Amino acid sequence: MNITKEQIDDLNAVVKVAITKEDYQDKVDTILKDYKKQANIPGFRKGQVPMGLIKKQYGKAVLVDEVNKLLQDNLNKYLTEEKLDVLGNPLPKQQDNFDWDQDELAFEFELGLAPDFEVSLKTKKAITQYKIVADKKMIDEQVERIQKQYGKLVSKDVVSKNDEVSGTFANVAEEIDNKTLIETDKLKSKKALDALKGKKVGDVVTLKTKGLFNEDHMLSSALGIDKQKAEALDTEVTFTISEINEREAAELNQELFDKLFGPDSVKTEKELKERIKEDSEKQFEQQSDQKLLNDVTEYFIDNTKFELPTGFLTKWIQMTGEEPLSEEQAVEEYAKSEKGLRYQLIEGKIIKDNELQVQFDELKGFSKGFIRSQMAQFGQLDPKEEELDSIAARVLGNQDEVKRLSEQLMSQKLLNLYKEKANLKTKEVTYENFVKEVYG
Repeated sequence: MNITKEQIDDLNAVVKVAITKEDYQDKVDTILKDYKKQANIPGFRKGQVPMGLIKKQYGKAVLVDEVNKLLQDNLNKYLTEEKLDVLGNPLPKQQDNFDWDQDELAFEFELGLAPDFEVSLKTKKAITQYKIVADKKMIDEQVERIQKQYGKLVSKDVVSKNDEVSGTFANVAEEIDNKTLIETDKLKSKKALDALKGKKVGDVVTLKTKGLFNEDHMLSSALGIDKQKAEALDTEVTFTISEINEREAAELNQELFDKLFGPDSVKTEKELKERIKEDSEKQFEQQSDQKLLNDVTEYFIDNTKFELPTGFLTKWIQMTGEEPLSEEQAVEEYAKSEKGLRYQLIEGKIIKDNELQVQFDELKGFSKGFIRSQMAQFGQLDPKEEELDSIAARVLGNQDEVKRLSEQLMSQKLLNLYKEKANLKTKEVTYENFVKEVYG
C-alpha cells in the first residue's frame, strides 16, 4: 500500500491511496474459506461447495468490505503519523465506473485542513469585567422578604393594603374558575386595590384583568390559564373572597438566624445583613463570570482572523448529514455553523498553547464541590467526606456526566486564564444596573 499527499493550498489537500492485491488477498481468501465451510447452497453438501461458486457469489462483497477496512485503518493512521489537523472527515472523490478487478486499486480523498493562526490573550480593547455588589436597598428588601417568609399569618375581618387574600377568580365565557391567593401589595391596578379594601369574607369583587398585577406573568397563575391567553386577555373577572390574612413579620432574633444559617452562625442583625451581602455577591459572581466568558469569546471570534476551507466544509455538510442536502441547503447550514466552528478552533488553540488539561483528581474535586452546593440547597450544610466520595464515584461512573463536568471545568480554567492575562477593566455595579446594562 502506498499513501501520498498532494497539497492544493494551505487549507486543502488530496490524499491518494494505492492498494495492491498483496494488501488484501490473504484476508479475502481466509474469509472465503470460512464461507465455504459454512455455506448452505442447494445441490451441495455443507462444506463441499466449489470455491469458484463461493467466489462468484461472495467474492466481490468480501473484497469491497476488506478494502474499505484497509482504507479506513490506514488513512486514519496516516493522518495521525503525519500530524495533519483536519476539519470534518476525509471525503472520498467520486470515481465513475470503478473497476474492482484491477490489480491495483487507487482511491483519492479530499481533506480540509485547519488554518494556522495565533491568538493573543492580551486583547487590544479592554473588556469589561463586572463586579456586582449588593447595595443597601437590595439587602433591606431581602431582610424584609425573610421576615415575611418566616412570619405568621393573622386572620382579619376586612381587606387592607398589605394582606393576603384567598379566593376564587371566575368568568364563565372565558372558562375561568380558579382558587388562588392575592397579595394586595403586588397589585398594580389602584382601582383593583380600592375595590378590595374593606371587603369581607364572602364578598364578590369585579376586577379588570388588564394591568392587574405588578408583573404580567402573575395573571396566568392567578387565573389558571396559559401564559399566551393571559397576555391577550382584556376582560372582567369576579373574585369571591374566602379568607383574609395579614402576614406578621418575623422578629430578627436568634431563633430566626439559627433557622436560616444553623446554630450561632449569625448573632445580630448586622451580621445577618453582612451574610446576605456575602451570599448574594457570591451568586452574582456566577452571572458576571458568564458575561465575561461570553464577551471574551465574542471578542476572539471578531478579532482572530483566519480563512477556512469553506468549499470543503460545505461539501462535507452536504454529504455527511443524516439526510441528503441540496447545495443551497448545505451553504445555509455552513453559514449557521461557521461562527461556532471558528470558536472551537480558537478555544482549542488557547487550550493547546497554554497547556490546559483536566486531570481526574481535579474533576473529582470539582464534582464534589458541585454535589456539596446541591446538597446545601436542600439544607444539608455539612455532608461527610465519605458521602461526597460515594456520590462522586457514582457520578463519574456515567460518561455523559464526565463529559459535562469536564467541559464545565475547562470553561472555568479558561475563565481563570482570561482573568489573569486578558486586558480587563473592572466595573462595579448594583445588580439592578447590571441587568439594565446587559439585558436592556
